[in-house]
Amino acid sequence: MTEPSAWTRMTQEDPDHSRAYVQRFRDLAAQGVDLVGEARLVDAMLPRGSRVLDAGCGPGRVGGWLASVGHQVTGVDVDPVLIAAAEEDHPGPRWLVGDLAELDLPGEEFDAIVSAGNVMAFLAPSTRRTVLARLRAHVHEESRAVIGFGAGRGYDFGEFLTDARAEGWVPDLLLSTWDLRPFTPESEFLVAVLRPA
Repeated sequence: MTEPSAWTRMTQEDPDHSRAYVQRFRDLAAQGVDLVGEARLVDAMLPRGSRVLDAGCGPGRVGGWLASVGHQVTGVDVDPVLIAAAEEDHPGPRWLVGDLAELDLPGEEFDAIVSAGNVMAFLAPSTRRTVLARLRAHVHEESRAVIGFGAGRGYDFGEFLTDARAEGWVPDLLLSTWDLRPFTPESEFLVAVLRPA
């Protein structure tokens, strides 16, 4: 049995957590807050019509925007409340309820994988390498994965990069923000652009 993620534990302890999370982002969108910086970065890396996996897609803000500009998006999240919100707010992409540690889409390869919103930091420690391996199994040689999460969340950046290398990923570019600022030892956020080894 797969160890539950921190997100799963939070939603078990507070059944309203996911609904509040969805509403928070709906409110921010209604206020005109820019919520698609991550998606713009991924879009800049791809030709139109690329196949994109939004890993830990939440309520679909990243994958929904990528689909709106012409990409073929599949979003996967463990939380059915978030997937329901993605389906409601961003019709078009394929939204799936599923644990990334058990990701298995036979025969499917993606041109890019995006994992924003601190998804990696929410993973149960025992599943981190498994998730990276499952993501690696769904790409081809020219694919890229773009993964971002903050410091101080229980997953050291160096440990993440070691885990990624162990599961067949090589860093192409390390940034400290989604708007392309360079990564330094003092950075409080990591955006890792990875390619298959």
